Amino acid sequence: MNTQTQESQCPSMPRLNEPAPDFTAKTTHGMRSLSDYRGRWLILFSHPADFTPVCTTEFIAFSKAYPQFQALNCDLLGLSIDSTFAHIAWTRTIREKFGVEVPFPIIEDLSMQVAHSYGMIQPGESDTSAVRATYVIDPEGKLRAMVLYPMTNGRSIAEFLRILKALQTSDAHGVATPENWKEGEAVIVPPPATTADADARMAGEDECTDWFFCKRSLESAATT
Repeated sequence: MNTQTQESQCPSMPRLNEPAPDFTAKTTHGMRSLSDYRGRWLILFSHPADFTPVCTTEFIAFSKAYPQFQALNCDLLGLSIDSTFAHIAWTRTIREKFGVEVPFPIIEDLSMQVAHSYGMIQPGESDTSAVRATYVIDPEGKLRAMVLYPMTNGRSIAEFLRILKALQTSDAHGVATPENWKEGEAVIVPPPATTADADARMAGEDECTDWFFCKRSLESAATT
């Protein structure tokens, strides 16, 4: 296979902080478009196939965490290269066999149009199924985070709750969050841009290890 052919088969990937690819698609809850979620956060996630064990565990976990996402002004939207009829049958099985109701829609993407526009099809993994891709889209329709997992390994739903809270905190307070940050922990303030600001930062009330590395409580960040 020549380089040109390889490049033509590589999935296009959306880019962070740019508008998420638009779509209108049939789902288990009727037609859905990206514009339907304007004003709310959206987590769009794909799975390889219905009626598969790993995907079932993920849908159970997403469903159980659904009230937590809703409390954060965030909706969930699933997708796979399966028909709506397969989605309906699978969610009914999850309800009947596992006692869990799937409360969010699942996109039918038999044409793979949505999957290709988001880069969910990874030829190194599969040409016909979506990998475990997850996209966090903000209320303005911009893509803010994306994570891709292989078909063999399930996602951590808790991580998507964590990154959603972190993004909302950064937006609200103009701060960054450190590794594995959790709600209530100190945040990182932007580094100073001048030597005078650096001197002032070190003499201020922030918890500074060095001029470029300072933390403060969220309460302090909100009032500064």
